[in-house]
Amino acid sequence: MEHEQTLPEQPEGEETAARRPRGRSRTVLLIAGAAVLGVLAGTVTGYAIQYDREPTPLPPLAQQKIDEPKPQAPNESTSARALNANRWHKTDDDLTKLLIEAPAGVEVRSSGTVSPDAFSADYYKEPGSGLRSQLRQDVRRIAELEWAQDDRNFVTVRLFQYRDRSGADWYQHAHDYLVEERYAGNSGKDLPGVPADFGHLWVDSGQREKPGYLPTKSARVLARRGDIVMEISYMNNRGVLDEKDIVEIAKRQWERL
Repeated sequence: MEHEQTLPEQPEGEETAARRPRGRSRTVLLIAGAAVLGVLAGTVTGYAIQYDREPTPLPPLAQQKIDEPKPQAPNESTSARALNANRWHKTDDDLTKLLIEAPAGVEVRSSGTVSPDAFSADYYKEPGSGLRSQLRQDVRRIAELEWAQDDRNFVTVRLFQYRDRSGADWYQHAHDYLVEERYAGNSGKDLPGVPADFGHLWVDSGQREKPGYLPTKSARVLARRGDIVMEISYMNNRGVLDEKDIVEIAKRQWERL
């Protein structure tokens, strides 16, 4: 005879025991929440106490004075030179200060800064195109000194400063046209006393003659130092030119830079 198997009844209290872990989790959460509230309360209380206290001074430094670069400019209050005293360079000053002085006894015809448009109008056959070229190369400033000596020799010294060296390099090498016969008529040569590729000298191959005018002869110098190009034009209206004269002027201007 088969006997039916009966499952034992669940012991009293076992159902209650199965639910105990849930009650224990709630207790843990309550304790954790209370701890967080306690930390926050302590932080707020500590901040309130510190807010009303006088600040505590920091201990003195072992080295009271820290060495700084010596300023290269006078202690001027709020000028650009004062604000950048440790990075100031003489080329950031008035560009006309870098021009040489005119020789004694000559007639100074012009001296000072020249705007790019005024220079272009006087220098280029097509002023508009010339001005656009200068602006594309970020020309910053132009300084000029012009004098006449004995009504025979006429000299113009110009300094061009560009935003960076690439602009200066462009202007230094933008005079290939001087090789043409109507200009110098030759490819020129390196400028004595200046590193190769940084300075060039052109002297007219012959006199220039025009009916009703005295014969003339000219020379041109171009040299670059950093972001500045110096250009010197020398013209004699008797058709006689000593190369040493313009080389001497160029040497003085180069050393001034």
